[in-house]
Amino acid sequence: MSKNVGPLDRTLRVSGGALLIVLAATEIVGRWGYIGVVPLLTGVIGTCPLYSLFSFSTCPRARR
Repeated sequence: MSKNVGPLDRTLRVSGGALLIVLAATEIVGRWGYIGVVPLLTGVIGTCPLYSLFSFSTCPRARR
């Protein structure tokens, strides 16, 4: 799989996912907060399966 998650998108995914996990671990939002693992992993890996499915990318285009 090629990278399809750009730098800003990656930062938002990692921070949002980590925040959800912390909130779930401290029992503020309940168990559903562990869904934060998904954006955390896609941000760390740099590939989003849904973006691939819809041929979408937030990566900057290479300069010509």
